[in-house]
Amino acid sequence: MTQFSYHASHEQFAPSELVRCAVLAGQTGFDAIASSDHFHPWSKRQGHSGFSFAWLGAAMQASSVPFSMVCAPGQRYHPAIVAQAIATLCEMFPGRFDVALGSGEALNEQITGEKWPDKRTRTQRLKECVDIFRQLFAGETVNHQGLIRVENAKLYTLPSQLPRLFCAAVSKETAQWAGAWADGLITVHRPFDELKQVVDAFRSNGGEGKPIHLKVQLSYAQTDNSALNGAYDQWRTNIFQGTVLGELPSTAHFDAAAEFVKQEDMKRMVRISADPYQHVDWLKEDLSLGFERIILHNVNREQEQFIRDFGNHVLPALRSL
Repeated sequence: MTQFSYHASHEQFAPSELVRCAVLAGQTGFDAIASSDHFHPWSKRQGHSGFSFAWLGAAMQASSVPFSMVCAPGQRYHPAIVAQAIATLCEMFPGRFDVALGSGEALNEQITGEKWPDKRTRTQRLKECVDIFRQLFAGETVNHQGLIRVENAKLYTLPSQLPRLFCAAVSKETAQWAGAWADGLITVHRPFDELKQVVDAFRSNGGEGKPIHLKVQLSYAQTDNSALNGAYDQWRTNIFQGTVLGELPSTAHFDAAAEFVKQEDMKRMVRISADPYQHVDWLKEDLSLGFERIILHNVNREQEQFIRDFGNHVLPALRSL
C-alpha cells in the first residue's frame, strides 16, 4: 500500500515549527515525513533556511515514523561529511531514513565561491559522490581523485541497516540515467502523460522493481481563493523549468523572475483546491503508476489545517480504494 508523507519545507518555516508539524502529521495519519535541504529560500517571502541534518536528529527523536530528505552533495557538502551524517542518523534510527540525491541548484551551492558547473559536470559529480557513499557505508577507507577529492576517509560509526539512496530526477533523461545506479527514484508531479514518461524511463534502464516516490505540490485552504492566493504568495518562484531553477544564483533573482508570473499560471504546477475530495481524485491517478510513497507539500502557510484535514479525510479515502 502506498505511504503518504508530509513535506517539511525548511524554506518556509522555522525548524521548531516544522518539528511540531512533523509530530502532528505522524499523530494524524501520515506515514512518513520528508525534508527539504536548502541554504537559501527561493523567495524572501518564504523567509527561512534551517539546517536539515540538525533538524532531522530532533524531529526523528520526536516522531516514530520514517523520514527522508533530498540533498545535493559535491559542492556545498563534501560527500564524506554527508555520508557521516547519514550513517549517524541511520545508526540512531535504524530503517527509518532514506536519502534522495540531486545535482543541486546554484542558489544553494554557490555559497562556496566555487564556479557553478554545467549540468553534465554536476551529474558526473553526483555519481562520484554516490560511489563514495557506498564505499564509506561498506566500511572502506576511501581515496578518490576526480571532480571530488577524498583522502583516507573512513566511517567508524556505521548503521546496522544501510539507507536507500534515491535519485531526485525531474526530466526523463535524468530518470533513465538513474535507473542504472539508484536504489529508487523521486520525482515531482506534472501532467499525467509527462509523469508516466519519467517513471517509464527509470524503469526501462534498470529501475524495474525499484521503489519510486512522488512529491506533489498542492495548495489546500478554507476557500479556493485563499488556496490560490497562498500558492501565489509562497510558490510562484518555484514553477519554472528545472533548467531555470538550477541556474539562478540568488533569492533576488528568483523574486525578479517571478514578477511576471500570474495567478492562473500556478495551476499547471500546483494542485489548488479547497475541496479535499478533489485532492483525492487527483491522487487516485497518481496511485496508478505504482508509487511506494507520495509526499504531500502544502505550499501555502496554512499547515495545521492541511495536516488535520488530509489526515482525517483525504488519506483514509485513499486507503479505502
